[in-house]
Amino acid sequence: MPKGYWISVYRTISDPEKLAAYNKLARSAVQPWGGRTLVRGGRVAAYDAGIAERTVLVEFDSFEQAVAARESATYQEALVALSDGVERDFRIVEGID
Repeated sequence: MPKGYWISVYRTISDPEKLAAYNKLARSAVQPWGGRTLVRGGRVAAYDAGIAERTVLVEFDSFEQAVAARESATYQEALVALSDGVERDFRIVEGID
């Protein structure tokens, strides 16, 4: 079964305190669905239209688990805490195997 991935690329971070509150709550939303954070921040080499800002990659055992975690009440609470603290591109993608 193909894995599922959350990919978040932050364009801007306008409120680091909101991001910190979100991170704490999001961690609680990801863990019950088996999510494993593979990338969180760190060095970035951006090319083409890429943005060298914070990037987060979370792996799930399936695409369905990744979607369920995003739709969970716990994650919705994390999104409320984040509100307008960042501008980001968030996607859920299916792996190839």
